[in-house]
Amino acid sequence: MTTKKKKTGGLAGVVAGQTAICTVGKEGKGLNYRGYSIFDLAEHATFEEVAFLLLHGELPLLKELDSFKSRLRSQRALPAPVAETLEKIPATAHPMDVLRTGCSMLGVIEPEESFDQQMSVAIRMLASFPSMLAYWHRFSQDGTKIDFESSEEGIAGYFLEKLHGKTPSDLTRDAMDCSLILYAEHEFNASTFTARVCTATLSDMYSAITGAIGTLRGPLHGGANEAAMELIEKFQTPDQAEEGIMKMLADKELIMGFGHRVYTVSDPRNEVIKGWAKRLGEEVGDEVLYPVSERIADVMWREKKLFPNLDFFSASAYHFMGIPTALFTPIFVLSRVSGWASHVIEQRGNNRLIRPGAEYIGPDNRDFVALEDRSFDDRMV
Repeated sequence: MTTKKKKTGGLAGVVAGQTAICTVGKEGKGLNYRGYSIFDLAEHATFEEVAFLLLHGELPLLKELDSFKSRLRSQRALPAPVAETLEKIPATAHPMDVLRTGCSMLGVIEPEESFDQQMSVAIRMLASFPSMLAYWHRFSQDGTKIDFESSEEGIAGYFLEKLHGKTPSDLTRDAMDCSLILYAEHEFNASTFTARVCTATLSDMYSAITGAIGTLRGPLHGGANEAAMELIEKFQTPDQAEEGIMKMLADKELIMGFGHRVYTVSDPRNEVIKGWAKRLGEEVGDEVLYPVSERIADVMWREKKLFPNLDFFSASAYHFMGIPTALFTPIFVLSRVSGWASHVIEQRGNNRLIRPGAEYIGPDNRDFVALEDRSFDDRMV
């Protein structure tokens, strides 16, 4: 006999908890961090201000920001065992696996022995993840062991400096800083929910963040910007891009970087990152990638009423910054750890084990058959 499985909605529309950290509304108008519009934060704040806001609930005063940035700078260096572990990871490894491993190793070397340490642990991860990613990338490419000293005050400039081995331009530094703001938080997405489920068992923050990184690694959550870059690079002209996208749509191929599970008309973050992609393209003299990206976006809206999400124009923006495509999603981690850690802290503040039920759809009332009497004929087909 056969059992017909009922399709489920992946918990779409189900309210799984309460949060004071972020709102993700519809119609492209509702993304706010702690009540502040993403547009205002992207235009006026730095990533460090936003990270402080997420972690503490309020925008920092000048002295608070100076102290916060000083703590971040002091926590950039990696413990020797962590650096040695990164050196053992092959160049062929997925960079998300690198950060997942680095996070777990850091938790072994510097364990969270009490929840009283949670803010220090959050700051440590926020400060050291850029070092982990840059250290492994440079070492895996040519054996370079980067030092962790830098005159760069912010995480954006520091990461770009260590990745490329030189001081970034003001435009690329500012663009990366804004990108980190846009990726910092997004309510109960898959990776954040993973972190909260882990936290609800009273596990440590490193375990929660490691689980979140593993969840973000999946292509249906993270990785869309990498897939978008691979798509964009296939075409040399906007007309060629339109022809290619029309064929992909006719063949019912999945085109990553468009649409969203929550937004229905537009992703408010796209408006911001698209502007940075255009400016970065102009700085490097691009006459292909950005026009191709625009045409793809136009065709997707015209044909399917699908809008580009944050990942789509982030792809060309990162490319113009000289960032390898494989590092796009790990950069997401460098930013989102601020949101993840904020959710860990919030979950602990009013904790309850997250244990949903499930609708059983398997067989009932089966008789046990002794091993020597079993046959394939007895099995469900």
